[in-house]
Amino acid sequence: MTGRGTLAGERVVITDADFDRLNQLTQSRRYRATHSALLADLKGELDAGDVVAPSNVHRCVVTMNSRVRVRDLRTGEAETFTLVYPEDADINAEKLSVLAPLGTALLGSRAGRTVEVNAPGGTRRLKVERILYQPEAAGDYHL
Repeated sequence: MTGRGTLAGERVVITDADFDRLNQLTQSRRYRATHSALLADLKGELDAGDVVAPSNVHRCVVTMNSRVRVRDLRTGEAETFTLVYPEDADINAEKLSVLAPLGTALLGSRAGRTVEVNAPGGTRRLKVERILYQPEAAGDYHL
């Protein structure tokens, strides 16, 4: 299960295009057998989020296909990921699936915020340092 370190009352923001495609993903039989808990986490994020038009999403929000730099608050280590759909995931190419616990936690988060992720070694706290690329801010609505 993922968690968020956001201000009280602050909700995740999801574009309507991402919402539609991710909602279909949560109902996919392809991933249900092997990723049911992760699909449930993603569905929870979608249900709790504010859905906006792609042209209305702020550039500091992590959307699908955004490239973000995060910093582990315990180790100080920085990592960069592109948030992708499961079929495009390749951790060696820094492409993080939205079905990975960190991917789900990043979706709809904002630059400057901290996300928490339960990992095998315990809870990880990662600060979203910077959004290096967001499709909507770049006018790339077709991704």
